[in-house]
Amino acid sequence: MRRFINRILNSSSPDKQLLLQLEHLLGFSPSHIAYYRIALMHRSRPEEISDNNERLEFLGDAILGAIVAEYLFKKYPYQPEGYLTELRSKIVRRETMNNVALRMGLNKMVQYNQNDRGLSRSHIFGNALEALIGAVYLDQGFTKTRKFILNQIIRSYIDLDTMESTDTNFKNQLLSWAQRSNRILTFDTIDEKMEGTRKLFTVGIVLDGEVVATGTGYNKKEAGQVAAKNALETLNKG
Repeated sequence: MRRFINRILNSSSPDKQLLLQLEHLLGFSPSHIAYYRIALMHRSRPEEISDNNERLEFLGDAILGAIVAEYLFKKYPYQPEGYLTELRSKIVRRETMNNVALRMGLNKMVQYNQNDRGLSRSHIFGNALEALIGAVYLDQGFTKTRKFILNQIIRSYIDLDTMESTDTNFKNQLLSWAQRSNRILTFDTIDEKMEGTRKLFTVGIVLDGEVVATGTGYNKKEAGQVAAKNALETLNKG
């Protein structure tokens, strides 16, 4: 396999640049580059519709959650289950993973339909990072994947001290504000539609009968959190 990799590096193969980028990003040289090519392929590329990264994203999401759970379990031996669950949720949530992916430069590597400007403002890069984790697992196994997540993601890009002290439950923040202000607040599902193979939900924040913000997500909880965050930003500006 190393001989094959060297052949790519010494040639003008289109995989040469990808391989160099991956070595820098991962901290090791991949053995099966096909996994990574799929991990970086968003389904918005119509010519690649049968080879997108959604299945790898599913796998990587599960592995990420397990490794983060183990890491927190060992790091905080005296904290209760609720504390660990909340902190894990903050780390693996799509917004956090998307920010990490952007800081890693993954947005420059993901293949997607760049004519759709909304995609570049969505969480596709965080999703690609999860797919990349799935690719590392298939290519290198659990031990190497664990090392990649701990060293290249958590220790490099996650500030646990700040995360511990930051309340990212925007829904609870908004509900508390409404209660203090004696305002009538509801979370209403405005739309449900299929986006590829998954259902996309749009939740609206209705304040005293008026929609003040909306948010989308692949489940109602995620959409509600996004909508609540947008509402808090709107209300603070007001």
